[in-house]
Amino acid sequence: MQPQPQTEPVPVLEIRGLTQNFGGLRAVSDFNVELGKNQLTGLIGPNGAGKTTVFNLVSGFYQPSEGMIQVGGVPTAELKPHKISALGVARTFQNIRLWNDMSVMDNIRVAQHYRLGYGFFHSAVRSKRYRRREEEITREATELLDIFELKKYADEYPRNLPYGTQRKLEIARALSIHPKLLLLDEPAAGLNSSDIRELIRLIRWIHGQFDVTIWMIEHHMDVMMELCTHIKVIDFGQTIAEGVPDEIRNHPAVITAYLGDDKI
Repeated sequence: MQPQPQTEPVPVLEIRGLTQNFGGLRAVSDFNVELGKNQLTGLIGPNGAGKTTVFNLVSGFYQPSEGMIQVGGVPTAELKPHKISALGVARTFQNIRLWNDMSVMDNIRVAQHYRLGYGFFHSAVRSKRYRRREEEITREATELLDIFELKKYADEYPRNLPYGTQRKLEIARALSIHPKLLLLDEPAAGLNSSDIRELIRLIRWIHGQFDVTIWMIEHHMDVMMELCTHIKVIDFGQTIAEGVPDEIRNHPAVITAYLGDDKI
């Protein structure tokens, strides 16, 4: 019997030659990355470097000018955000985006709309399928709130919660869709030092407990250096460095991008 050829695992995310133009401005240029299962990696760069643009392209908010994006081997360039979400991509935002006129519980529940498994008819007549799925969704949401120590806020509106708790809720909501890839866009933005330490603990715990690849943008270098095993650096849309945290910390191009040319 002939031995079966070994097949390489399909990357959770693969990007090749990604370029994004906005009129005459090139925001991202020939960007490449490959993320495997359960990795925790970082994307950094000065303000305006193109980091959030990359996340917007991956999650379908922008359509790339050039290049390829694949999630689990599926090309996503022509897909709408909800279709990409259904492939297992979830994200948080630099500026927290919660539904402030819905309860904390409903913020978690509504994120699961794409996998309801029933249509308008079942909803209108309150069919058995509708009741069963609603019970399952509520049970999952309750378990998630319990895990994130948010259960006591289940009936509260997010706008009434402390800022750090809102951050935690946004991450919990993202995880409610059972993502393969979790994009965290500056999760420490606006947090105090105590909340940042709690965030580091939370992200490390999520990475250990959930079957998810985490890719994060962050300006707090202590967060990135402590959490990430690999970091990619971009400036003016171009990759200028990548490697393990110690390599990035001492890379001349990275130091120049953040602090400027020492001759100036």
